[in-house]
Amino acid sequence: MRLQKLSPFDIVNVLLMLTLIIVTVYPLYYMAIVSVSSGISVQRGDVFLYPIEFSMKAYGIVMDDPAILRSYMNTLLYTSLGVVVNLLMTTLCAYPLSKRYLYGRPLFAFFVVFTMFFDGGLIPRYTVVHSLGMVNTIWALLIPTAINVFNMILMRTFFEEIPEALYESATVDGAGEIKTLWKIVLPLSLPVMATMFIFYAVAHWNSFFPALIYLNDKSLFPLQILVRNIVIQGELTSQAAETGSSEGITMMAQNIKYAVVFVVILPILLIYPFVQKYFIQGAMLGAVKG
Repeated sequence: MRLQKLSPFDIVNVLLMLTLIIVTVYPLYYMAIVSVSSGISVQRGDVFLYPIEFSMKAYGIVMDDPAILRSYMNTLLYTSLGVVVNLLMTTLCAYPLSKRYLYGRPLFAFFVVFTMFFDGGLIPRYTVVHSLGMVNTIWALLIPTAINVFNMILMRTFFEEIPEALYESATVDGAGEIKTLWKIVLPLSLPVMATMFIFYAVAHWNSFFPALIYLNDKSLFPLQILVRNIVIQGELTSQAAETGSSEGITMMAQNIKYAVVFVVILPILLIYPFVQKYFIQGAMLGAVKG
């Protein structure tokens, strides 16, 4: 079997792809090897391609901090409840807008899409959240982000592609809109629901700014706020030094920062290969019209 001759374009394309892969993957790899190297090696700048003087001490310090576990539980709670609220509100908005006979449909669609391009601003938004008594509560993270307009449009497009004959059959059988949505539309919409689930879950897991603005109680902080405090302000290293939980804590400051970041992103790194197809499917929703 003869090998196909590579053209100059193929060679350049392969080299470009390899460069992009290295640029994308190496920062994660570097973060991993630094987190398991000795503090002295990191300070000297010896760590580049592989760990030097392998040590898991940084991870031990990180996992001994009670704030890590508390923030993990908070993030899991915010992500779980947030996804439920997001899917419920997105579905209840997308389903009516998918109906061509909805009175005032163009006007409603206009106001919904309008929010994608124009925002009231941080101060008015904070004022509204504060006036509703949601500051320093979990609801400040869930209610203002209950619907992502782009995701709602994707879901509406999927609903519009369901054959009209199914709706007519349900009407003939005496089903109302709620029953039609529950018994017919949702069972047929599992692909888009799975896609929305992944989109919203990743967004909540990585959410940083709402918690920074609305939360003051440290017991409510999610992981991203904790990471910011550790990486920028060095809170964890200061705590460990005060309690005497590790020797040479200053020397290991860089290792600890990378270990914290790696612990936070590890769940997403482990899950992403299994849900990648849903990201691709979500990007393709509504792309083909027929």
